[in-house]
Amino acid sequence: PPLLQFSQPVSLAFWELPNCHVLQESLLSSASGYSNYRGILNWCVVMLVLCNARLFLENLIKYGILVDPIQVVSLFLKDPYNWPASCLIIETTGTFLYLVNLTTLLFFPSATVLMLTSITPVGGAFALCVYTILFMKLYSYKDVNMWCREIRHTKALAQSNGSAVHAHVSYPGNLTHRDIYYFVFAPTLCYELNFPRSPRIRKSFLLRRLFEMLFFIQLQIGLVQQWMVPTIQNSMKPFQDMDFSRMIERMLKLAVPNHLIWLIFFYWFFHSSMNFVAELMRFGDREFYQDWWNSETVTYFWSNWNIPVHKWCLRHFYKPLMGRGVNKWVAQTAIFLVSAFFHEYLVSVPLKMFRLWAFMGMMSQIPLAWFVGRFLRGNYGNAAVWISLIIGQPIAVLMYVHDFYVLHYVSQS
Repeated sequence: PPLLQFSQPVSLAFWELPNCHVLQESLLSSASGYSNYRGILNWCVVMLVLCNARLFLENLIKYGILVDPIQVVSLFLKDPYNWPASCLIIETTGTFLYLVNLTTLLFFPSATVLMLTSITPVGGAFALCVYTILFMKLYSYKDVNMWCREIRHTKALAQSNGSAVHAHVSYPGNLTHRDIYYFVFAPTLCYELNFPRSPRIRKSFLLRRLFEMLFFIQLQIGLVQQWMVPTIQNSMKPFQDMDFSRMIERMLKLAVPNHLIWLIFFYWFFHSSMNFVAELMRFGDREFYQDWWNSETVTYFWSNWNIPVHKWCLRHFYKPLMGRGVNKWVAQTAIFLVSAFFHEYLVSVPLKMFRLWAFMGMMSQIPLAWFVGRFLRGNYGNAAVWISLIIGQPIAVLMYVHDFYVLHYVSQS
């Protein structure tokens, strides 16, 4: 036909019909890819916004504006001690920092004493005594405030043995710098929110105690230089030769001045010095010792010759152990273990040698206490306590002096 006639030849490719079908998936199928769903996702977002806008408008019309940030802040500030989550974080972090602080108080001074050769044994012992006292005070401070928080949690009042001189202070009103610094310098190891206070400072009493402090410290130094040092020096040769008869003779010779100096030290420290500090700070509780000289048992002696330490051990160690169901004998043994550790700590570290004589001396008090309490009564028990004090201390002194002499002089010669 005329319509099929072309003026020029046409190639075969021109007559090939284009394909209108290709291999492909529907757009809503998963194989088509997620880029095709952008419009649908936008539709969902628009619908979500419109729906929430409707709910928001409905809530606003029904209730009005209820947002009040000041009310939320005041709710937390009203009683911050009842924040469960915050208290949990604070308690955990505080306990960790507290343990780090107490550990540092014990080990940093001892490491300093051990590393510095310029520190003398007397200076090292004094420094370690100060840090040990601070350790025990901070331990008590933490325990008492923890008990106050527990009482506060049960909606009870934190009570303590207050005084009529000063107004009663309750937790957390005691958490001030003035309060903790007073406790640090007060002649006690057990913290209270309200210490008994004396009405005034007695100047005559203060001057008498000051005179006793100056007199008895000079007397102790004189007796050590004049009486103990020559006796100890003369005791070195019998120890080196292992002459037991001469060793016993030197030990008995040393027992008298050592015991006399110990008695003077007791009066100087527990009566003169602690009463001086107590009077200066108007600290009312002056029970620093009881009649330990009348002790008929070893346990009575250890409970009455150093009342501040005894109260601390009873309050913060013995009673908590008993409260957890620990046997009475086990709790008492644990107290002797802790006491033996600190005795050895205060002797071995300043001398820079570890012989455990003080530790073993304290632990030997356990069988001695059992023997005296079981077999001796009355005057016999009191005599046994005095003999253990008069003989036991010179043995420990001679053992440490001998080892110190051998370590620092014989080994270097």
